[in-house]
Amino acid sequence: MEKVPGGSTTATGSDPEPIKAIPLRRPGRWIAALVVGLLLALFVNGARTNEAYRWDIYVRYLFDARISAAAWNTIQLTILSMTIAIVLGVLLAVMRLSPNPVLKASSWGYLWIFRGTPVYVQLVFWGLFPSIYKQLDLGIPFVHQFVHIDLQGINAAFLFAVIGLGLNEAAYMAEIVRAGVNSVAEGQTEASVALGMTWSQTMRRTVLPQAMRVIIPPTGNELISMLKTTSLVTAVPYSLELYGRARDISGANFQPIPLLMVAATWYLAITSLLMIGQFYLERYYSKGATRKLTARQLQALADAQGKPLVIEPAPETLPDTPGGERK
Repeated sequence: MEKVPGGSTTATGSDPEPIKAIPLRRPGRWIAALVVGLLLALFVNGARTNEAYRWDIYVRYLFDARISAAAWNTIQLTILSMTIAIVLGVLLAVMRLSPNPVLKASSWGYLWIFRGTPVYVQLVFWGLFPSIYKQLDLGIPFVHQFVHIDLQGINAAFLFAVIGLGLNEAAYMAEIVRAGVNSVAEGQTEASVALGMTWSQTMRRTVLPQAMRVIIPPTGNELISMLKTTSLVTAVPYSLELYGRARDISGANFQPIPLLMVAATWYLAITSLLMIGQFYLERYYSKGATRKLTARQLQALADAQGKPLVIEPAPETLPDTPGGERK
């Protein structure tokens, strides 16, 4: 130790040598990657050389006008059904969380019926709906009916398919919304009540906006699942969606395998777009859920303090990555 002016002491000597870190060898990763790559190469080569796939027919029908129109019908079925499911699911969740016992029991009964029976059975029921109710009357109950709709005289397979899918999915959306609402701290509700908000105002202004961070991920999964569930609407029967159209074409040319590959390709393409949208929607509603600040938030903080913001490139970025001082 060496004494310095003022009576304090300071350490002398050279700085400690830097630590030489040697990465841990992991041969298992390379072996697993090699095995997976080899299996993938074998599968691709087998699919390329297997004549049963009939890639020429696959290419011919991939962008066929009938297939493209069926894909659009599938997208419409998905969007309309999920719209009904989300709106009705929120309503059912609010009813189940309501202090009113009648609303709570009604919501529980709806979930019991639609979650307890297969969606295919429900779609068959909606296909038989015109046989069960031959006429639909709208008006004042037990007094006078203003409108009479002959259900057997109309071709509403698309409408019944949307209703069947939407009502079934609403039961699952209700549980997703209820789980999201329950994830919000009780202090938020107590604070809203202290401010004089009613129960409905608390749910609409305080609880539901915060619950979206929990609701969005499973809702995105349900949307993707709904896209694939539309292949079951042949039970209504409605066959102008993607799978039904591909099946009809394969029944005419006796080539089911390449037509199934065409339908699978369209399903994968639409699903990929939905996954991208889900990613950005999750990132939007997750703002404030983490302490890590974004570049925009760091810039705003630096501007408020009147200091320049210095962004250093991360170690894993390339040398030519833009960085440095930002004014």
